[in-house]
Amino acid sequence: TQSFWWHNDGGGQPILYHTDAKGTMKDSIVLENIKNVDWEDLTADDKGNIYIGDFGNNSNRRKDLAIYIYNTQNKSVETINFEYPDQKQFPPSAAFQNYDLEAFFWFKDSLHLFSKNKVARGNDYCKHYVMAAKAGQQKVSLRDSIYLRNRVVTSAAISPDGKAIALMSYDYKKILGFIPASKASVFIFSGFSDCGFFKGKMATRKVPPFFIALQYESVDFLDEQTIYVASEQTLFIKPKAKRLKLKKKHL
Repeated sequence: TQSFWWHNDGGGQPILYHTDAKGTMKDSIVLENIKNVDWEDLTADDKGNIYIGDFGNNSNRRKDLAIYIYNTQNKSVETINFEYPDQKQFPPSAAFQNYDLEAFFWFKDSLHLFSKNKVARGNDYCKHYVMAAKAGQQKVSLRDSIYLRNRVVTSAAISPDGKAIALMSYDYKKILGFIPASKASVFIFSGFSDCGFFKGKMATRKVPPFFIALQYESVDFLDEQTIYVASEQTLFIKPKAKRLKLKKKHL
C-alpha cells in the first residue's frame, strides 16, 4: 500500500504528515525541540530514517543549515549541521547565489544535495554536493555541477532500483509585469556510473501546464517508470499533485 510523507514550508510547524495515496491523513508527528526555519525536502534510507532538509537559503546568508534525522522506530531526532566548502561570501553576488537548497535524496549511505540558483537572475547552474548520512558537524563535498537553462531545481529523487534520478525544476516570470506564469519540467538522468549522475544520459519530462502558475516543489518515484510531482500552496492557489509516466526515451 502506497503512502506519502509531507511537510510545511519555512516558518510552519515542525510536523511530518503521513497520508495514504489519496491524500487522506493517517498521522501527523510533531517533532519536539527543533524548528522549521526553512524545510524544503524529505528523503528516507533503508533503515527507517526520514531526513528533513532545513536548508532553504533564498538569501544565501544562512550559517545554520541543518538536516534532521527522524527515526520512525524509536521516534528519536538527530541533527546534521553543515556548510558549503566553496561559499566565501554571505551572500555572493546574485549570479553566483547557488547556495539555496531545496533538493536532496539518500543513496548508498550518503546524502546527495542539489542547489537552487536564483530565479531569472542567476547563472542557471545546479551544484551536486555529497555528505555522509550521519549526525554531527559536516562540510559537504562538491561533486559536480550542470547548466540548466532557465530552470531552478526544487526537489530531487532517485528511482527504487538506483538507476535513474529526477530533478524537479521550474521557471517563473510575470507577463506584462503582473500576470504570473511558470513552466515546470523534470530532468531525468540515467545510464550513469557510481554517483556521477550528471555524466549520464539526460532527458526532459515536461509537466503539463495549468491555466494558473503553479510552484512545483516536490518529486518522487512511485516505481521505475512513474513519478509523482506536487506544487506548494500559495496565497491564492491550493497545493496540487499529479502522477506522470516516464517513457523509454526518458530512461
